[in-house]
Amino acid sequence: MAIKVHGHPNSPPSRRVLLALSEKGLDYEFVPVDMSTGQHKKEPFISINPFGQVPGFEDGDLQLFESRAITRYIAYAYADKGTPLFDQDPKKVAIISVWLEVEALKFDVPGSKLSYEILIKPLLGMTTDEGAVEQAQGQLASVLDVYEARLSKSKYLGGDSFTLVDLHHVPIVNNMMKTKVKALFDARPHVSAWASDILARPAWAKVLAELA
Repeated sequence: MAIKVHGHPNSPPSRRVLLALSEKGLDYEFVPVDMSTGQHKKEPFISINPFGQVPGFEDGDLQLFESRAITRYIAYAYADKGTPLFDQDPKKVAIISVWLEVEALKFDVPGSKLSYEILIKPLLGMTTDEGAVEQAQGQLASVLDVYEARLSKSKYLGGDSFTLVDLHHVPIVNNMMKTKVKALFDARPHVSAWASDILARPAWAKVLAELA
């Protein structure tokens, strides 16, 4: 049975999963979920994700939700395909795991907030909360200071090669490059080079082309 991703084209978590599949060179079916009509809160979608959030994922009889759990599954289940996204060495796994946690708990919080306030709210006819933007920019700047130090010693956050750590950042970094927040990345040369690198991956270009 084919891999299916139930998601929304503009959803960073949905795009995160599609990028993992693209890096692995796997075929899949993208099933659009119409969130404007609340399709994500109804059957059959909530039978995949009872929390009613995209994406949902199917691989044969396996059903998963939570984008980072899905990408880990893809990395492990299809380890012999496409781009290696994880490692087998225990110490390297430990380092990758640390930075996976950093992305989820430190970077994504202000990054997703900024993406929502600056990009999503205007599309929904809502007013951007400039106070929230300023606060989130300060939080993100502190995270990027840590990234600048890390990337001065390592080409990628998880080590010398592209891994799930970097992949998880791509959708939000891509969004940030369309906003004034880009200046925070540009002000840090190693972060700027890293962002340019991960956004230039052919697998990401393929995802964007397929969603266009």
